Amino acid sequence: MRIEVTRDIATCQHLRRVVFIEEQGVSETDELDGLDDTAIHLLAFAGDRPVGTARLLVKGAKGKIGRVCVLPQARGSGLGAALIRRALEEFRKIPSVTQVTLGAQTHATGFYAALGFRAVGEEFMDAGIPHHEMILDL
Repeated sequence: MRIEVTRDIATCQHLRRVVFIEEQGVSETDELDGLDDTAIHLLAFAGDRPVGTARLLVKGAKGKIGRVCVLPQARGSGLGAALIRRALEEFRKIPSVTQVTLGAQTHATGFYAALGFRAVGEEFMDAGIPHHEMILDL
């Protein structure tokens, strides 16, 4: 298993389509928000096969992790946690970033809490799915 920074946005979008649009029923309009060209993309591989991705955005002192997905056959392998740890490594390379945020699907808040994030605010709906904002200070 390896994780790389990539400019292969098409492959990242394909993985997100499989997980978010086809599996979870997110609309294409919600998924394709026009921010991909300004983002840092991570692509995870099992052998030579892409199986996961995450998107990193920077706005001032905040980094935002989003569009984290792992194909069903690679779930339970630790890949999701590895993607988050790699995202944090990338943000630590950017001196202006002091805090990382993400919108966690509510069922996944325990996963992110185990990686050091804490939930803030009230639950909210995003693309018809309950979420919670979570933050981690670098």
